[in-house]
Amino acid sequence: MEIRWHILLIIAGASIVTFIPRVLPLMVLSRMKIPAWAMQWLNNVPVAVMAALVGQELLLSDGTFSLLEDSTKILAAIPTFLVALLTRSLLGTVVTGIFSMLLLRMVY
Repeated sequence: MEIRWHILLIIAGASIVTFIPRVLPLMVLSRMKIPAWAMQWLNNVPVAVMAALVGQELLLSDGTFSLLEDSTKILAAIPTFLVALLTRSLLGTVVTGIFSMLLLRMVY
């Protein structure tokens, strides 16, 4: 089997470019004492990112606000949100969302 060096270099370069932004902040921040207010702020970042992603998917269609364009997404989000709120289980939330969409698409 012939090794294609340009493909190997591309894979190595992509690995390095992916590795550096993940490891470098971890190395720098592990040596620093982060203030309590900053840690409290950082704890809210994943929730804010997830809310932005879910909100965009539920409320936008082709870049415009359309709440009632696809009601199946909103109807599936209701039990999914309740399971997430009550159980705090990622697996339970994902499974509920999948089955909600499955049932709604079978009905509509």
